[in-house]
Amino acid sequence: MSAPGSILIVCTANICRSPMGEGLLRHALAAEPEPLRSLKVLSAGVAARDGEPVSENSLIALKKVGINIADHASQVITQEMLDDAVLVLCMTETHRAMIQMQAAPAPKELRLFREFMPVSADKEVPDPFGGPLKLYELCRDVLVEAIPSIIAHLKTLVRVKS
Repeated sequence: MSAPGSILIVCTANICRSPMGEGLLRHALAAEPEPLRSLKVLSAGVAARDGEPVSENSLIALKKVGINIADHASQVITQEMLDDAVLVLCMTETHRAMIQMQAAPAPKELRLFREFMPVSADKEVPDPFGGPLKLYELCRDVLVEAIPSIIAHLKTLVRVKS
């Protein structure tokens, strides 16, 4: 693979889960060897409105672990985003189904964010929207838990330089 490509993280409105997942995965990939560290990480929503700010509690939950996502603005998922992505990570099976129904073609690597976790782990990431900060922190921790398994999968998709 010559150009690194991108990783697209998808939720509903692109103001809670996917911006947190984007910030966390971008942070983790920065510590990886090439070409992983050069992968662009972006997020979008299946029912988003363009230009909405990230939810305050998502912002706070990530600030608590040293990651700033204040510049995030929501965006609607596009076919071009899907086509450019080496990996599309959805928060729920519903998000995946919506992409499969609407995309032409659907991405080959259309997965759940927690899909690579051990069999016993819950594969979906619950929506904290409108809940207390504690719910957003729980969501953040559920996302963080999946990052090593996503990076391991990415290493099977892109040739890592030694």
